[in-house]
Amino acid sequence: MDEQTFTCEDSATAVRVFGGNNAHLRLLEAEFGVDCRVWGPSVSIGGPAVAVQRCMRVLERLRQSSRRGEGLHEQDVRLVMREFLTAADEEPARTLPILTHSGSRRAITPRTPGQRDYVAAMGRADLVFGVGPAGTGKSYLAVAVAVSRLLDHRVSRIVLTRPAVEAGEKLGFLPGDLEQKINPYLRPMYDALHEMVDPARARAMMADGSIEVAPLAFMRGRTLKNSFVILDEAQNATCEQMKMFLTRLGEGSTCVVNGDITQIDLPPGRTSGLVQALSILRDVPGISVVRFSPADVLRHPLVQRIVEAYERHGATREDP
Repeated sequence: MDEQTFTCEDSATAVRVFGGNNAHLRLLEAEFGVDCRVWGPSVSIGGPAVAVQRCMRVLERLRQSSRRGEGLHEQDVRLVMREFLTAADEEPARTLPILTHSGSRRAITPRTPGQRDYVAAMGRADLVFGVGPAGTGKSYLAVAVAVSRLLDHRVSRIVLTRPAVEAGEKLGFLPGDLEQKINPYLRPMYDALHEMVDPARARAMMADGSIEVAPLAFMRGRTLKNSFVILDEAQNATCEQMKMFLTRLGEGSTCVVNGDITQIDLPPGRTSGLVQALSILRDVPGISVVRFSPADVLRHPLVQRIVEAYERHGATREDP
C-alpha cells in the first residue's frame, strides 16, 4: 500500500482538476480502487502503489490540460484514465495540439489512440480513409488539420464535401432554392468549421474561395490542386461518385475520406462507394486506412455503449 499527496497551485486550479464537489476524484476512486482525501488545494491518495502512481499521473495530466485551457468534463477525465489503464507503467505518449487558436479558444488535440493514428496518417499519406462509428472525431479532426494547414499557408484552400443522400427522410419538397435544399446536408461541416475559425473570418474565407463547402455532385470535372479535401459521410457515395471524387486530387493536395459503413443510406441494391474503394485500394501505396473502434467514441458515454450494443447485435445476426 502507498499514499501520496497531489497539490495544486491554488484553489481555482484545484476545483478544475478535482472537479465540482470532487467529482473527478470520485471517478479515480471507482476506477483505480484508491481513497482520496481533500484539504484545500491538496488531495491525499491512498491505495495499491501502482494505482496511486497512476492517479498522480492522471491528476498531473488534468492540471496540464487545465493550463492549456482545455475542458475538464467527466468525459475528458475518463479518457485520461483510460490511457493510463491501457498503458503499462510508463507515461502514455502525448500528442501536440493540431490547432491551438480555434474559434472556441480551445486547443484541439487527438485524445484517443485511434485519433492519434488518424492525425499521424494525415501527415504521411496523400489519401486517408477514416472508417468507424459516429462520435469518433473523424470529421472534426480532419477539419482541424485542414484549418491548421490553411492558416500555416501549407495549402491554398480547403474543400469540404459530402453526398446529398437522405437518411430515411424525403427533403425534396422542402421550400427554397437548390442552395437552401442542400444546406441541411452540409450543416455539420459548417458547424465544425465555425468552432475552429471565427465566423466572420470563415465567411471571408468562403467569399474569397479559401474555404469551399459543396455537395459531392459539384466536384465532377474539377482538379483540386494545393488543397486539403475532405469527403464526409462517404458511405453514402455511390461507386461512380467515389471514383469521380478520388480522381479529382491534384498536385500538392491531401484528401481525407470519412465514413461509417454501418450507416449506409443508399437505396437497396446500391453498393457503397466507400466499401468498394476500401477493397479496391487496400494495396495501393500512398493510401492510409484508419479504423476507429467504439473505444474512440467521444460523445456522451452512452453513445459508446449504444455503438457496442449495435455491433454485438450485428455480429449475432451474422453468425450461422
